[in-house]
Amino acid sequence: MKPILIASDHAGFALKEKLKSYMRRIGLEAKDLGTYSDERCDYPAFAYKLAKAISEKKYNRGILICKSGIGNSIVANRLRGVRAALCCNTKAARLAREHNDSNVLVLGSGFVSEASAKKILQVWLNAEFLAGRHKRRLNQIKEIERQICSERKI
Repeated sequence: MKPILIASDHAGFALKEKLKSYMRRIGLEAKDLGTYSDERCDYPAFAYKLAKAISEKKYNRGILICKSGIGNSIVANRLRGVRAALCCNTKAARLAREHNDSNVLVLGSGFVSEASAKKILQVWLNAEFLAGRHKRRLNQIKEIERQICSERKI
């Protein structure tokens, strides 16, 4: 299994470090793309770096953390093939995987506790894409991405 990418800005740094330790304890390898301190920084660069690696299929899954999770979601979902889901509870995490085949989990450090983030992560990691009617919808998303990219000549 490839390592799971993880990145945050300063507001998500403490939670990122706790999730990295948790992942090690449960036998998962996390590849940290930064930030490496709680010194103020801008989230777009970190979100882009992670999402680009997912988009290029260098890695299968990633985790992004900032204060609200919204900014990271906006950045990550700009890249083709990235399905970043902002999850604030386990039900959303399960549905993000089962229905949307989410490959990036986004957490808002201002909205989830450490304990809840661990539960959300565990559910997201263990849930499987259900395909069926959801596959049809995922294919529609992929077609929209294809059209956008061809219009922009990306």
